[in-house]
Amino acid sequence: MEIREYMNKLINGDILRKEEAKSLMEDIIAGKLNNSQIASILTSLKIRGENKDEIIGFSEAMRENANKLNLKEYSIDTCGTGGDGMGTFNISTLVSIITSAGGVNVAKHGNRSISSKSGSADIFTGLGYNIEMDKELAEKSLEETGFAFIFAPKYNKSMKNVATVRRELGIRTVFNLMGPIIHPGNIKGQMVGIYDSDITNLYAEVLKSSGRERAMVVHGNDGLDEISITTTTKVSELKDGEIKDYILDPREYGFKFYSEDHIKGGSPSENIEIMMDILNGKKGAKRDITVLNSGAALYVGRAAGSYREGIELAEEILDSGRGLKKLNDIIEYNRELNK
Repeated sequence: MEIREYMNKLINGDILRKEEAKSLMEDIIAGKLNNSQIASILTSLKIRGENKDEIIGFSEAMRENANKLNLKEYSIDTCGTGGDGMGTFNISTLVSIITSAGGVNVAKHGNRSISSKSGSADIFTGLGYNIEMDKELAEKSLEETGFAFIFAPKYNKSMKNVATVRRELGIRTVFNLMGPIIHPGNIKGQMVGIYDSDITNLYAEVLKSSGRERAMVVHGNDGLDEISITTTTKVSELKDGEIKDYILDPREYGFKFYSEDHIKGGSPSENIEIMMDILNGKKGAKRDITVLNSGAALYVGRAAGSYREGIELAEEILDSGRGLKKLNDIIEYNRELNK
């Protein structure tokens, strides 16, 4: 099918078959579309809403063309879709550190800010971590420290080809949904926050088809793409080949609700300060939401037998200083590795 035919089909609100979506993404990866065409496609998908077969087709093309990362152990990712517009600090980034401190191999997939003030790549750059390191060094880092930051554009050419368009559009697009799915490594577990409550189950199905063994796909009922501390959270959990949907209420685990203002973030430097405060023992809403999400990642990472045990382990990691030590060890190892 010609590019113009794809565009007309999407503009008319028609759904692409999986094979068509895969072919279209291959054309984007090959650089056959200009920025105006890409912007038109992304906007059309945004207006109509993404379809499961389209997401699978897009992600298959992107994974097949990615620079593959070899992960020897059971590894997980905490990358979310972003795009919720809530302006929180980088929760999933801090969760990745705490989860690694709990003995889980974490290959944290991420990017620079696209539709928010601060992306995970901005945070790690601000911490002095070389996000541009070669995949061999990333693999070594994961093996030696149990952690590596995986900079999405370095492994996925398609991300580079659409970066300018995404930045200029400034809205969440199908590429927000792609981020967690197209991890270049053979990760087996995933803690994913998404911005749309209507597709948590669909997203879990896509993760299952992508080879994940364990996953928690979460959406706060306040719109947050995390497990929320302001209200309840919708969860679609993948375990033992089955997907279960349920509502998670923080109050059942001993937490209270806060207002959204209590979890706001800001620039990368401001968010780094928030993260360091939490790692140094500061209590409050920001720590609580971090613990709630870390508990899920530790559970998905098989360091805890249940979500409740994951919460208890996350609190112990923070209270003992193990989280802060893990961050310092990761940054120091990265500097030595990249000398």
